[in-house]
Amino acid sequence: MRRLTGLIAVLGLLLCNSLCQAQDDPKARIAAPGDYRYTIRHGELDRMYRVHVPKTFDAAKPQTLVVALHGGGGSMDYQADDANYGLITLSERTGAVLVFPNGYSRLRRGTLATWNAGSCCGQARDREVDDVGFIRQVVANLQQQMAVGPGRVFATGMSNGAMMAYRLACEAGDVFSAIAAVAGTDNTRRCTPARPVSVLHLHARNDPMVPFDGGFSSNTRLRGATGEFASVPDTVARWVRFDACGAASQTVLEMPGARCEVHASCSGAAQVKLCVTETGGHSWPGGQKSRGEPPSQAVSANALMWQFFNRP
Repeated sequence: MRRLTGLIAVLGLLLCNSLCQAQDDPKARIAAPGDYRYTIRHGELDRMYRVHVPKTFDAAKPQTLVVALHGGGGSMDYQADDANYGLITLSERTGAVLVFPNGYSRLRRGTLATWNAGSCCGQARDREVDDVGFIRQVVANLQQQMAVGPGRVFATGMSNGAMMAYRLACEAGDVFSAIAAVAGTDNTRRCTPARPVSVLHLHARNDPMVPFDGGFSSNTRLRGATGEFASVPDTVARWVRFDACGAASQTVLEMPGARCEVHASCSGAAQVKLCVTETGGHSWPGGQKSRGEPPSQAVSANALMWQFFNRP
């Protein structure tokens, strides 16, 4: 009996090591580099997020915030794992503060989470979870915890996270100046941007999960959770219209395996930019995480994103 009790205690300790991570105070001033984890109450749900503050952080200077949204079925920890997307490396190289919110999950650890991005995805969509309000609160907390530069709040995301970034552009344009969407189209049900928001869209032409030309995922088991996706061309055309851009686009990059074009003559100095890779499937260009096939290395999503967020 004592051996069984001891085994249960050990299992409990291991479980707590993975679940019971120290939580920081979301009202406390951030004064030093490091990784911070928070849980807040929003919409009658306990919501989690983590923040990476780079080594070059100077609390006396205004910061750039990049909100990085994980894909459907992922988590904030997965998105923050440098082996997947290299975003921590980007933070240390550029000095940007990275924010990793966690989508809605029924699990205590926050895994298998989704975002309510409109017609997608999963339980977050079905329960009509207020993810826009949650992310607004996350940004507001950080603006109280550190100095944030005017117009220096951006969002990026992978797949369902990219779709959520589009919803933020639609409903929180007063907060976000630009978004970078990777492998996820605009599937919002309603969109009335408060102001022009710059959009960078990256997509592989052979993406089977979120098809370039729209429609359903190749994974038939996910179709109920994801619905039918808008196409990349329709998404870009939509934001060209929202941002009142000129119809003509200009090719700004053409190389083996990748091409980028931009609509630059938009209202409020906004831009709408599309970068397409020929290969890579459903992945993060320049990343290391393979989903069926390796990510395209023709371009780097992180480099393109940072350049886009910092254009004159």
